[in-house]
Amino acid sequence: MDSLLRIALCCLLAFAWPAHASAQVDINHADAKTLAESLQGVGLVKAEAIVAYREANGPFERVEDLARVNGIGARTIAANRDAIVIVEAHVGGSRPGVSSKRPAAAP
Repeated sequence: MDSLLRIALCCLLAFAWPAHASAQVDINHADAKTLAESLQGVGLVKAEAIVAYREANGPFERVEDLARVNGIGARTIAANRDAIVIVEAHVGGSRPGVSSKRPAAAP
């Protein structure tokens, strides 16, 4: 019975990890903790650098703009492309404050 419990636990963990890793994150609005938890290869220090860059330079327009952040390279971007979304506020539209969510575009 003990081995059956271990097998069940291993299966549960194996299926739970990919579900967590595939969660999408908006790089223009997420805080550092959320970025660190959602993006592979991005710890709290890199996540704080992403937030600091965004606050200093404005929102990211494309996922590739992350490469401008110190410590974020092409491999990190490639590993997280499916998890990243960019949410933009409507400008000049009739619905102020409503945001539009679009997946990050592939190069």
